[in-house]
Amino acid sequence: MFWFAVSQSAAPSVGKSILVLIVVHLLLYPASNAYNSYFDKDEGSIGGLEAPPPVDKDLYWVSWLLDGIALLLGMFVNWPFIVYLLVYGFVTKAYSHDRIRLKKYPILSWFLISFLQGGITYVMTYISINDLPMSSLAQPKLLFGGVLATLNLMALYPVTQVYQHEEDARRGDMTISRLLGVRGTFFTAIAIYIFSLIGFYKYFDGSYIVLLYLLFLMPAIVFFLRWFWRVHQNAHFANYRYTMRMMWISSIGLNSFFLLLIVLTR
Repeated sequence: MFWFAVSQSAAPSVGKSILVLIVVHLLLYPASNAYNSYFDKDEGSIGGLEAPPPVDKDLYWVSWLLDGIALLLGMFVNWPFIVYLLVYGFVTKAYSHDRIRLKKYPILSWFLISFLQGGITYVMTYISINDLPMSSLAQPKLLFGGVLATLNLMALYPVTQVYQHEEDARRGDMTISRLLGVRGTFFTAIAIYIFSLIGFYKYFDGSYIVLLYLLFLMPAIVFFLRWFWRVHQNAHFANYRYTMRMMWISSIGLNSFFLLLIVLTR
């Protein structure tokens, strides 16, 4: 989402861009993951950890500490960025907290997290690095980019849960992937990604950039389809290692594409 926002910015502030990159990826996201891990107390593979260590109260306070530092540094960006940090922080905490636990509402959490990590993150990053007022939210192309970011997350988010069905069932969390089932998760990801691809075609006005987009994502597409075929034959292949490989390949492809786009449009 960060590189997508930078690639669509004519003259973003270098200083604010660096600060946003650091705050979001080294403070905000880790704080959210730490908080989620504390309340989930995962025993199986989760995120980037195949064998997560036992959690204790320190992890809870670390998550709040990271959030606090993020807000302090956010003051050097602008107030829309601070609003984004607060919204992201509180929503992701409501997602995990045992008294609210948005995570156990499959459709609500799917739309909410996809919108938050996709559309809102893209739009607020764009506004923050360009030092724009909140009224800029009315820009049609900015909103269109936010919709595309949300669609990408809606396709990806259930896939990240596909290997956690047993763990989620043990906690009583009916995630969107559990609701759809293993094979349904893959079918849903394919369907939504097709809509996303059509959207990117319209967003870039059918230019050669769309071909570059497909080229950089081709390794991820090929891997996903091969993985889906294996899962269709044996659901055992919907496991942690395949999921992480998929995340790495798609992340490298998308980041590389947007970095190249930054170079081409400068």
